[in-house]
Amino acid sequence: MVTTPTGKPRKPAVRKRPAAPAAGPAAKTAPGTTKATAKTTGSKAGPAARGWRLRERYERFMVLLEGSGAQATGSSYYMILGSTLALTVIGLMMVLSASSVEAIAAAAGTDAGSTFELFVKQLTFAAAGVVIMLLLSRVGPKFYRAMAWPLYGLAVFLLVLVLLVGKDVNGNKNWLEFGPITGQPSEAAKLAMAIWFAAVLYRKGRLMNQWKHALIPVVPGGGLLIGLVMLGSDLGTVIIMGLIMLAALFFAGAPLRFLGILTAVAGAGALLMSAISGNRTSRISAWLQIDCSGGLCDQANAGMYALASGGWLGVGIGQSRQKWNWIPEAHNDFIFAIIGEEFGLLGTLVVLVLFGILAVATVRVTMRHTQPFIRIVCGCILVWIIGQAFVNIAMVTGLFPVIGVPLPFISYGGSSLTFTLAAVGVLLSFARTIPEREPAAP
Repeated sequence: MVTTPTGKPRKPAVRKRPAAPAAGPAAKTAPGTTKATAKTTGSKAGPAARGWRLRERYERFMVLLEGSGAQATGSSYYMILGSTLALTVIGLMMVLSASSVEAIAAAAGTDAGSTFELFVKQLTFAAAGVVIMLLLSRVGPKFYRAMAWPLYGLAVFLLVLVLLVGKDVNGNKNWLEFGPITGQPSEAAKLAMAIWFAAVLYRKGRLMNQWKHALIPVVPGGGLLIGLVMLGSDLGTVIIMGLIMLAALFFAGAPLRFLGILTAVAGAGALLMSAISGNRTSRISAWLQIDCSGGLCDQANAGMYALASGGWLGVGIGQSRQKWNWIPEAHNDFIFAIIGEEFGLLGTLVVLVLFGILAVATVRVTMRHTQPFIRIVCGCILVWIIGQAFVNIAMVTGLFPVIGVPLPFISYGGSSLTFTLAAVGVLLSFARTIPEREPAAP
């Protein structure tokens, strides 16, 4: 034992590792250890130090992705992202299954090169939508508040342009053609509505109890967009836009009596528009099984046959029989019926569970935020996506008449998929962090 000149035992030297964590067996040398033992211990700490550095890099990556500290939202971010990507992949798979068969039947095998045309288009829009989603997830509420009025003005311009030079598809004039690309400005208008509603309502505060502050400018401004879409005869999209408006007022704190009056007025307007349109009246008659002449009930009946023939586990991917020209536009509004036929009840339940996960995660983000602007935007997007999915599935299962509303993420439609993914990007931007306190309104 080494001693000092006074005869007291000398304390052994301790080797310090400046980069190692403060606690742990690799960080400190035990008392009584010789220099040789300390050197040996330090050499064994190499793998532990490397593991610590890997964990540090992983934590930095997670902070970059989701947020840090008490502001992190936990699993909500990944629930939203995972369910969205899963639904998008399912949609691509079903569009490939349904559209390729329709292309083969239409071309009678003479043009094999066009068999996967719709799938390739949908894949392209999906890729673009995912990129936009990830980009929008990186910006904050200030950006969206600043863009509210420009987005609203752009939506009005595009909807007016549709009425002037738009393309008529199945009796609805709601399409714009840009060379080989065709899109629906009404899909972009949904996202613009959600952000604009939040931007004008989050300043109201306690004034929401007064009807003039609750309804102005939301009802006139939103009514303008809804009216422009209604002039194109797209009642299905009008219903979804009306739900977005009601959701904005609800999450902004408007009294329920105001919402009740608006709902009654909107319901009366929908009935009136249905009564004055022969096409919509015939669809309601077919839904009620009053008049099925001229094949009015064929699409709905074929959808029910597809769901019934799928059974518990389905007939197998790509093996649907109803998509062979029995269900018109099987890759679009009635794609849920093809899912039920090929994957059975189990496949339809998977889709419902994924939408449920998306809804629960969005509600968690909404409830944990304190800023009214963020809560209103999240509520509008939640009602938009989940409400549209509910309407589509209810239509396929016979609970609602056929009104032409696509299933989000799954039905064919480039503009619908792109802007729905963009809306999810807005949700992800709010799911990344939770503000410590509400900033003062400018």
